[in-house]
Amino acid sequence: MAGRVATVAERTRGYAHRIDVNAPIDMVWRGLIDPKMLSLWYGPGARVTAKAGGSFYVRADRDLEREAHIDVFEPGRRLRLIYMAPRELPANDAVMIDDFILDTEQGVAVLRLLGSGFPMDEAWDPYYQRLRGGWGQALARLKVAVERQAKAKPA
Repeated sequence: MAGRVATVAERTRGYAHRIDVNAPIDMVWRGLIDPKMLSLWYGPGARVTAKAGGSFYVRADRDLEREAHIDVFEPGRRLRLIYMAPRELPANDAVMIDDFILDTEQGVAVLRLLGSGFPMDEAWDPYYQRLRGGWGQALARLKVAVERQAKAKPA
């Protein structure tokens, strides 16, 4: 169709991850919002104001800082982060979101991460690829850290 304008949704991309954690769901939740736990599996210097309307900050490594507004805060169920765009990338109207959804299946905590709103612009490709792949590795570290704590916790 000539003259058709693409919507923001058509010009963005996302990712989805899932991990199953052999630990109580409240321990997985704490892994997402407790700065000490975040520092174990995601990056040092994490700062979180754990509430709806709060803030989330972590330095994943020396080149990657993530700063977000906590849009949805449902303890033990859901955490949705709306990220500030990185200053080094071209301006864009897209809204970058990570939505963490917790559930229990057959006695196992299940964490789903749905990331969305990453611009299709070629300049954003390395950033998007880094986050998409990086989350898989980071969530594997979260699983190990939480399961290790669950085993160490007295019954």
